[in-house]
Amino acid sequence: MAREFQRGHKARISDLTAGTDLYVGVQITGPGLTFDISCFGLDADERLSDDRYFVFFNQPKSPEESIQLLGAQAGDSESFRVTLDRIPANIQKLSFTATIDGAGQMSQIAPGYVRIVAGGKEVARYSFNGTEFSTERAVMLGDFYLKDVWRFAAVGQGFDGGLDALLKNFGGEVAEEEPATAPPQQQSGAPSFAPPGQATAPPAFGAPATPEPAQQGYAPPQGATPPPAPAPPSVHAAPTIIAPLATPPGTMQPPAAPSPHAPPIGQVPGQTAPPPPGYGQPTAPPGYGQHPQAPTPPPGYGQPTPPAGYGQQPPGQFPGQQGAPSPYGAPQGVPQGGGAPGVAAALSAFREAPTGQRWTLQNKKLIRVDLGASDQPVLARQGSMVLYQGKVEFSYKGAGFAGRIVGNATGQEMQLMRCTGRGQVFLAEEATHLHPIELQGDAICVSAENVLAFDESLQHEVRRIEGHGIPGGALFVMQFQGTGTVVVKTHGTPVVLPVTPTTFADCNAVVAWSAAAQAIVSSQVRMRYNAYPGHSGESVNLQFRGAPGNFIVVQPFEV
Repeated sequence: MAREFQRGHKARISDLTAGTDLYVGVQITGPGLTFDISCFGLDADERLSDDRYFVFFNQPKSPEESIQLLGAQAGDSESFRVTLDRIPANIQKLSFTATIDGAGQMSQIAPGYVRIVAGGKEVARYSFNGTEFSTERAVMLGDFYLKDVWRFAAVGQGFDGGLDALLKNFGGEVAEEEPATAPPQQQSGAPSFAPPGQATAPPAFGAPATPEPAQQGYAPPQGATPPPAPAPPSVHAAPTIIAPLATPPGTMQPPAAPSPHAPPIGQVPGQTAPPPPGYGQPTAPPGYGQHPQAPTPPPGYGQPTPPAGYGQQPPGQFPGQQGAPSPYGAPQGVPQGGGAPGVAAALSAFREAPTGQRWTLQNKKLIRVDLGASDQPVLARQGSMVLYQGKVEFSYKGAGFAGRIVGNATGQEMQLMRCTGRGQVFLAEEATHLHPIELQGDAICVSAENVLAFDESLQHEVRRIEGHGIPGGALFVMQFQGTGTVVVKTHGTPVVLPVTPTTFADCNAVVAWSAAAQAIVSSQVRMRYNAYPGHSGESVNLQFRGAPGNFIVVQPFEV
């Protein structure tokens, strides 16, 4: 039976199927809507650095044919063949997307899905419908991404700007070019690894009675040798990664737009003339959903130039940034024509960062969690919510009588609230730095004082650190384990150090460490009751031991 995914859920491909030759089917429809369904092959920075891996109707396969567009198959609106072991090493992510060609919004779509089929059997499905969207015109449906091993993530988020915004998000380029005259011919039959074809209804989950040979019709051309598959790194040798799940908005380059007061280079001030086609715009692979149209000059284009020096910035400079294009040609906070352009320019650097991730850093001190289309609860520190959107409910999360006794006795008690519903919740606390840590079945030890929020699916318990040099004989820490994300807060920017036989840390400054590392109380420093002349001022030190790959996280602050 196929595994059902909800928005934000992730899983290893190896947990779904042992095969690497996969069929990806997309079903998306809407009254009066036309869709372009594509696959972006992205590098390690999630950028479209090689446009040969932008697979769409006018470029139906990648150079080595590891990604192929198959057309409508077995009841799917569009389908792809993905051969994971033939994807080159520079491609780290495959993003399957849908954009509306023409007018319309994603809120108008009927129930649809993205599914993965291996050996004629459906192994995974992510279902969605129009109630999950609003004004988006381009949406990222699902991702295959390489993190030690290939994994699948149900995304279901997009952009109001449509294709242009989608391409710019992936570092692609937009051009005004003639569309392709006709799409390539679709293959006549469903591939052998896909379920049997049907005319109108999605196929059954079971395998066909007489499947065709697995490689029929997909042999590489004569003389072409696929590149060797890169050897995947060991899953168990890789440490837990502590890094933002998404790029903060401050690092995104704003879209280029000409200044309403500065004429283009070579144009006489005051002369009204539209810019040449494609001026200041990068180019995309030819023919993708583009329709020739006359470019519309921005408001005020061609007006007389104001006095020299008034509200002007160096050409191409973004307000408050160096080297980025300026959409308004005025410094931050200077209103232009009623105040709207100046205000927008001043606040553009602080806009919400929409991504396809469940947890998204908006900046170093604010994080957003998407609760998804179904009940996907999050536990957060009480009072940490600063903003929420949608239908979200907040309730008290008690630890129970035994939990309160353990929390009071160990100092690891957390006052939590439970966030449920459909929407997005923004969390922060006292402007501390936030760090989402994604666990994939592994574990991490974190001081309860440094936990802001975590997925309810994670198991957490109090762990004892033995020691003979401290009153009570032990210290305590929270251990989180499972699949999900825990958000750690620190005072200032922390440092992550590898564990060596000579690694010591002040217990009041250490934030977290890998659960496989052994923490013991150092015998060099004892707990002090009162400082006295000549005392070092230090309290308890922890010594860490462990195999290579273990780490500790220390903040520049003592609790």
